[in-house]
Amino acid sequence: MVKRWWAALPGAVAMGFVGGSVAVSGLLSPAELFTAQAVRYAVACALLVGLARLAGRRLVRPRGAEWAWLLGVAGAGLVVFNVALVHGAGHAEPAVLGVAVACVPVVLAAGGAALERRRPSPSLLTAGVVVTCGAVLVQGLGRADAAGIGWALVVLAGEAGFTLLAVPVLGRHGPWGVSAWSTGIASGVFAVLALVVEGPAAGAGLGPRDLWAAAYLAVAVTAVAFVLWYSTVTRLGAGRAGLLTGIAPVAAAGTGVLLGGAVPAPPVWAGVALVAAGLVLGLTQGDRRRPLRSRAWSQGASSSTGGARW
Repeated sequence: MVKRWWAALPGAVAMGFVGGSVAVSGLLSPAELFTAQAVRYAVACALLVGLARLAGRRLVRPRGAEWAWLLGVAGAGLVVFNVALVHGAGHAEPAVLGVAVACVPVVLAAGGAALERRRPSPSLLTAGVVVTCGAVLVQGLGRADAAGIGWALVVLAGEAGFTLLAVPVLGRHGPWGVSAWSTGIASGVFAVLALVVEGPAAGAGLGPRDLWAAAYLAVAVTAVAFVLWYSTVTRLGAGRAGLLTGIAPVAAAGTGVLLGGAVPAPPVWAGVALVAAGLVLGLTQGDRRRPLRSRAWSQGASSSTGGARW
């Protein structure tokens, strides 16, 4: 059981980075979306490739259907997710989009079990519901029109796709490979969109603040957080790892206090307690299988990449 908590630690740190980046992400809101994201993911990809070499993690070229899965991770989890957040903000209050993301633990608990071709664990589903309820209390509720609800559902799908679509390729590529390839693909997609929609001169409009924010997101919230997150998904499975997404809103609330915000109201503290309870329930109950170690798509992985496996 202690090993499970240690396996969850990288994912928890990753969600802490994500939650703490809310203020930095806001700095990019005035910038051209596609151009800023292209820069962000290009920097992250270059950093991942360089660090992988320094760490002795050899990256291998995708083959066959792996391209489709990685395109799905980049397309749904990075491109569509970010576009939905921006467009959804025009039709829904931030809390609505936050609530959509808060539903991810339940989706991953069900979706992870489906990928493993088994029934979802009742204890894991219960833990997912508890974490979701806690995250909703932390986030609060907001108003939205019909379009805002639609964008919130797209945000939820993108966030879930970021993890679920990576599962079939984590066995062969590991956290480093999936992170590097998905960020590289996303950077290319955003670059094309930037040229078509925003024009080739959009890059010149990025000021020092925009570049600083993009660099921070590229390093902490993308390169570092992606590897940490996929490490936990590899060891715990998508369903159990998904519970850790409840840490993001808690980290965001804590960061707000550290930056001079008001002390959270009692419902927020209740939400924090629920998130903690859900994590304890999900990480201490149920089977102890390590799903990615036993799947067909991971067979032969160690012989093809040497020391590049997690």
